[in-house]
Amino acid sequence: MSYGLIALDVDGTLLDDQHELAPETVDTIREVAAQGAEIVLCTGRAPFGAIPLMERMGLTGYVISHNGAAIVDATTREIVLQYQMDTRSLEPYISYCKENGVHFDVNTAFGLYVDQLEGLKLEVRSMYEAFLMEPLQLPRWADWSEPLVKFTAFGSMERLDEIYRDWSSWEQPFNMLRSGDFFIDLMHKQASKGEALHQLALRRGITPDAIMAIGNYYNDLSMLTYAGKGIAMANSPEEVKLAADEVTLSNNEQGVRHALIKYCLS
Repeated sequence: MSYGLIALDVDGTLLDDQHELAPETVDTIREVAAQGAEIVLCTGRAPFGAIPLMERMGLTGYVISHNGAAIVDATTREIVLQYQMDTRSLEPYISYCKENGVHFDVNTAFGLYVDQLEGLKLEVRSMYEAFLMEPLQLPRWADWSEPLVKFTAFGSMERLDEIYRDWSSWEQPFNMLRSGDFFIDLMHKQASKGEALHQLALRRGITPDAIMAIGNYYNDLSMLTYAGKGIAMANSPEEVKLAADEVTLSNNEQGVRHALIKYCLS
């Protein structure tokens, strides 16, 4: 099968646990792209956390960012599509985080804002650095006017399990998902990696059977099931592996490279 569009998750998939991109994987991706496949990074990161990886691999095209809440042209930085959140519906979540000491950030397509920027804990600053993110000070909420695409809560796995249970009992106006062990994301109800991949495929005239998607976590489920070939990493939770068509090696074993060689270059 020849794949015209290949969607790659970034953290836990393309990158290893040290957030490094193996040179051998870069070479394989370039070889696959040279044969005509369009490579799109499909990530929970903001565009500025993903576009440098596209540039390092010598790729042009699109980045599906914020778990599908925004599609951006990696060359022109044009926002091709974004799903705007209702800011008023976010207020209970912001109040919950402030009252319970939970770190959170709010995201426009290109901006990431935190409350009390100067007082960020070291582990929070380190997290943003690892994901190539530069937080800005959140202005007064009553003055907010920009389109928001994602809200993220950050903390320990145990704490987030508790928060997820609490928020699941609310009448939910958003698409709420675990995008990593230490993150809960809220987005527009329609926003997901699968839906964004679908919208991009329509624009590119590519059918699902000609799409491959590779991911490792619950936020990847929608794109793994949408694509004609959905491949989970060996480091994925069991539910993700079961939803995929195939399982490749882990992110620390260059599983993306292994899958591309097997299905695109063999």
